[in-house]
Amino acid sequence: MKNSKLYLSEHRVIQDKFGTRALADKQEELIVHEVFTKEDAEFILTRDMFFLSTLNSRGEPTVSYKGGPVGFVKVIDNELIFPNYDGNGMFLSVGNLLKNENVGLLFIDFETPRRLRVQGIAKIDEQPDLQIFPKAEFLIRINPTEIWVNCPRYIHRYKKVSQSPYTPNTNKTSRLAQWKRLDSVYESLLPDDKVAVEESGQITQDQYNLMISNNEA
Repeated sequence: MKNSKLYLSEHRVIQDKFGTRALADKQEELIVHEVFTKEDAEFILTRDMFFLSTLNSRGEPTVSYKGGPVGFVKVIDNELIFPNYDGNGMFLSVGNLLKNENVGLLFIDFETPRRLRVQGIAKIDEQPDLQIFPKAEFLIRINPTEIWVNCPRYIHRYKKVSQSPYTPNTNKTSRLAQWKRLDSVYESLLPDDKVAVEESGQITQDQYNLMISNNEA
């Protein structure tokens, strides 16, 4: 394949070393596409988590776990959209997008198993429709450049036991992250979080560690 969009010279070096160039080309020909299929969109809509890869201005990678209620990621008019929820305030992934809009996403079904990879160009939307994306601080919108299903051969099978109690939904107030109750963190919190901590009480690092050990954090 002379005009590959997926493979660069560095990929060709390894493919040629192990004799897989023809196999790699055949996979790009058969499974890599730029428009979400109906099956792609339906699979994404059933997911409650995915992994997001971004690069900072030094070219250093960050990989983040993103979770929410089932259906929190949507495909609308060939645009993949997901909400950003309240987090730890570091904004490593989102900050990276200000300098490098290229992203990679990995969606996995650990029970079937199945996985879908998406690469694309991301932008930040600071005016989310809260009817469609409840509790969103803002949205990330991604125009896909490559989409493909990966072989599930090495995916270990796991079964979901329960949903995180912090998962945003429309029927309840978001639960306060327990680490925000740490006495060492209190002075750095935003005003609303300080009010919530004052209602529930501050804790020490030892108390927080115990909560983690007891699966209460």
